[in-house]
Amino acid sequence: MDTTASPRFRPATAADVPALVALIESAYRGDASRAGWTTEADILGGQRTDPEGVLAVIESASSRLVAVERDGELVACCQLDHRGAHAYFGMFAVRPTLQGDGLGKAVIAEAERFAREEWGVAEMHMTVISVREDLIAWYERRGYRRTGQTSPFPYGDERFGLPTRDDLEFELLTKKL
Repeated sequence: MDTTASPRFRPATAADVPALVALIESAYRGDASRAGWTTEADILGGQRTDPEGVLAVIESASSRLVAVERDGELVACCQLDHRGAHAYFGMFAVRPTLQGDGLGKAVIAEAERFAREEWGVAEMHMTVISVREDLIAWYERRGYRRTGQTSPFPYGDERFGLPTRDDLEFELLTKKL
């Protein structure tokens, strides 16, 4: 694969679900995720998502799941959810062996462009596990700011993983578009 090739962005389809689930899992869970820097393997075991959750985003009228390809291979994805005056950015994954080469920056820039130009929103929101200081710092370098607003981690709901610590919560980050 040509890692210098420009990424191609397209709406994900139901046929993409197995590959999307595999990509998201590889970026965040298990030993494969350790090839990149976004791993959550030290704080969460179990799954990050499942086919039903990914399909629900694809089929939602207010959401767009973006598949990102290089040379016809799925290399990244993200979810955009139109929520009135803002868009929510989530389900962001970059193939671990491609992390650190600027692909993530390109994906988030395209997501922001789409939300601003296609939906006319003025702000992007996302939630990040608050102990993920390295990831939060990456988003801050892209213009996101910490709000201090937190929401609880869904302990006991294995659809979101198996926590290895008891201090997990989500923090809201926002950016004016």
